[in-house]
Amino acid sequence: MVTRTRFDDSECPVARSVDAIGDWWSLLIVRDAFDGSRRFGEFQRSLGVAKNILTARLRSLVAGGVLASVPASDGSAYREYVLTEKGKELFPVIVALRQWGERNFFAPGEAHSELVDRRQGERLRPLEVRSADGRRLDPDDTAVHKVATP
Repeated sequence: MVTRTRFDDSECPVARSVDAIGDWWSLLIVRDAFDGSRRFGEFQRSLGVAKNILTARLRSLVAGGVLASVPASDGSAYREYVLTEKGKELFPVIVALRQWGERNFFAPGEAHSELVDRRQGERLRPLEVRSADGRRLDPDDTAVHKVATP
């Protein structure tokens, strides 16, 4: 069995974030949670993932504070999975992946889902990285600096 490399003590925020999310199944679970899925069966039907894999990913997302397991909203014996505040902070990540995928993996005119503003019914503007003073930044405009520990 291959041992998974852990990055939970890395100095890199990207590495720690990837460590917390785990894999692509987890990101798709988070995507589905944003789309309204709450129950195990809803995630399973949407993703077509094996139950043992889904169980492991849901447990990991709950343990990591991305999802919370709560009593079913209809009062039944079932449990539901809801995004925590930490999980909701992944919204820009999901939007960025969606927009990147739309630009790079669909032919012009090819059918795909799109995310729209509920109130306006319009597509979202492309995400942009901005400086503190509002300038649009590209990768060449940024640098990584280590933050000193107090």
